Amino acid sequence: MNSKQLLEKIKSGGRIYGTAIVSSATMWPGAVKEAGLDFVFLDTEHVALNRESLANMCQVYAALGLPPVVRIPSPDPYIATTVLDGGAAAILAPYVESVEQVKQLVGATKYRPLKGKKLQQILDNPGGIDKNLKDYIDHRCRNNLLFVNIESEPAVENLSELISVPGVDGVIIGPHDLSCSLSLPEAYTHPAFEKVVTEIINACRERNLGIGIHLSEEPEQQIKWANKGVNIIMHSSDISLFGKLLRHDLAEIRASLNDVKVYNRDDSVII
Repeated sequence: MNSKQLLEKIKSGGRIYGTAIVSSATMWPGAVKEAGLDFVFLDTEHVALNRESLANMCQVYAALGLPPVVRIPSPDPYIATTVLDGGAAAILAPYVESVEQVKQLVGATKYRPLKGKKLQQILDNPGGIDKNLKDYIDHRCRNNLLFVNIESEPAVENLSELISVPGVDGVIIGPHDLSCSLSLPEAYTHPAFEKVVTEIINACRERNLGIGIHLSEEPEQQIKWANKGVNIIMHSSDISLFGKLLRHDLAEIRASLNDVKVYNRDDSVII
């Protein structure tokens, strides 16, 4: 799958499936490919990935048919362009709250390589672009996707305006930051939180935009929100799933062995 196919699928109402990848280990992409995902989520907001490492990951996952959706550290259009240069299929901009932020991000992703005053003139008056230039830009940027994180009260209040900016392809809800902004930290099943999430989903689906929520909870949470309209299934992460499975397996082993402890010669505990 490529970014164009991703967009076609979510625009048609289909679902796409991905997970967050933290590890840059060279053997990891092959294992991830076997999971049957449609895309991978690479997060440079909370994960220490430098530009070279990120570009390597983007190129490998894209070559395996797993378009990389990269969250940049801040809603900075310059950073968005450098990440696209490294091979990202889609930009996810965190903590977006204003229409101007969205316009600048659209400029960075949908009007490359334009910059400066020329770009600003076109963003202010999209109809004023020369046809020859428009055809070139449309072709060059045809596979660049833009998703925005909605994860605060101000973003929810401005949601209609934010997602009405031409060039936005989808929304990813940031449940942790949103719950904190709503003064409901990590209360993901609280009725007030669920009401806001439902409103975001409905607004996006009415505009035929992709909509997702990044959850590391049990699969039941993903299923619940998918049944309410979410069609970008962004489930957990490699490190979270590894830790969860390891804890489960060790607990099962210990239970089977009646929690027998094995010691080294110096009496330190191995298990």
